Amino acid sequence: MRSVNTSVSSDFLGQRKSISFRKALLVFSVLVFTTTFSFAQQALKPASIFSDHMVLQREQAVPVWGMASPNEEITVTFAGQTKGAIADKTGKWMVKLDPLTTSTEGREMLIRGKTKVVFSDILVGEVWICSGQSNMQFSTGAVPEVKGLIPFMENIRSFEVGRTVSIDESEDVIGEWSTKPPSSAVAFGFAFFLEELSDIPVGIIHSSWGSSSIEAWMPRDMGDELPYFKEIMDEFDADKATQERIAQILSSPTKWSNQDDIFLRRQPNILYNAMIKPLAPFAIRGLVWYQGERNTRYLSGVPAVTEENWFHRVAGMKEYGSILKDWMLRYRKEWQNDEMNLLVVMLPGYGKGTVKTPEIDPEDPTEESWAWMRESQLQILDLPKTAVANTIDLGDKTNIHPTDKLPVGQRLALLAAVTALGQDRVAMGPMLQDVEVKGKKLIVHFSNAKGLKTSNGKAPMGFWLADKSGEWKRAEAKLEGETVVLSSEDISSPMFIRYAFAGMPSVNLVNELELPAYPFRTDTFEP
Repeated sequence: MRSVNTSVSSDFLGQRKSISFRKALLVFSVLVFTTTFSFAQQALKPASIFSDHMVLQREQAVPVWGMASPNEEITVTFAGQTKGAIADKTGKWMVKLDPLTTSTEGREMLIRGKTKVVFSDILVGEVWICSGQSNMQFSTGAVPEVKGLIPFMENIRSFEVGRTVSIDESEDVIGEWSTKPPSSAVAFGFAFFLEELSDIPVGIIHSSWGSSSIEAWMPRDMGDELPYFKEIMDEFDADKATQERIAQILSSPTKWSNQDDIFLRRQPNILYNAMIKPLAPFAIRGLVWYQGERNTRYLSGVPAVTEENWFHRVAGMKEYGSILKDWMLRYRKEWQNDEMNLLVVMLPGYGKGTVKTPEIDPEDPTEESWAWMRESQLQILDLPKTAVANTIDLGDKTNIHPTDKLPVGQRLALLAAVTALGQDRVAMGPMLQDVEVKGKKLIVHFSNAKGLKTSNGKAPMGFWLADKSGEWKRAEAKLEGETVVLSSEDISSPMFIRYAFAGMPSVNLVNELELPAYPFRTDTFEP
């Protein structure tokens, strides 16, 4: 009996296993069929960065890409060119148009596969991404001098990138091209004056979010070269509570609260994933970067997060310069364009210090002030195709969001006209060239110094001297031609100079174009 029961039991189990296997095979087959059918039925869909009213970059190959059915033949026709490609097995396709010439005529682009997509009113000109934090986000409508330019603008288009985040790198971006001016005062001012200087259409892709750090805009793989960022991302990955909260905020049917907004934008990497990655490799001339305030909380290091300071960890001011260079090189790699320009907006005057010493003397060159961030920002000039818009004469002692945005746009446009368009004009203020020792005096020589003068007709301000003791004293400064002669009754053997090296220094040294002299120091003293 036992043997019979065992036999029956074995047959029964065998049948169950066979049925289970067949069910599993059926489910797997359905999944494979569904996935394959899904790929096979994908409609022709260009990447979301392409739309009516866009501006395409001139004088560069122009990638056009998107999705379709696997192996679908795609052609793109624009400006007398037709380029073709075959979608890969996942449906991805890309063509590259040959370099285009400037055009103010709105033309159509035809993308054809099994179906067709037509984009209209397309110009060809200069395309720039404008990114950063709140001072880039600062509204055009909040600056009357910039808002007043709107009736006079010509051939300016904008793409406003929707503010969101993604744990993984996104394929598509939220937004569309428009004939309206950019919402950012700095971005619009830049576009307006660049178009005025060049008579070339300008397209602005505005992707910014207030209080975001540079780490928020960094690709995850930068951790391979920056150990501090790898540590930040490892901590982020292990923080399941943060991951869950991000998912809850993104899936919520209601509008984000202000706290939710702050929570998202102060995380590492995930702004890049959603707001920059999907833009590549859209052809652009370069990037305008107005960011740094978030990274001024500390002079140096990457402090631990506490309950009082719950925001993610960020690099300090002294490390920012080398990180910024690595970051730009990584963006150039993403766009596969070593000629990609970067224009950095120097942080303007501000009278507050770091978390350690928030209350400072805004004129003192020894304080933990934004002077150290400006010094770091200027390190970007080590790379080709870069420039820094000097704002040392702008800003607000108590307001981290100054309203004097018009000069920022003007100076950025001048820099772009020279560095990107090759125009022969002066675009920068005086910069330290060398220092000559003459007895008890130091003579400062500058580049870009034609017509060197002061903006108020008084003696040059903002200069400090020190000897080997490192004790800083205000300098007596006199203009002599295109030099400034410095001395101090308190220092018999001056050795070092700091100029405009403070939170919000009083400055007046300019060249004939009224462009301010750049801050500098000649010492290597640690704060």
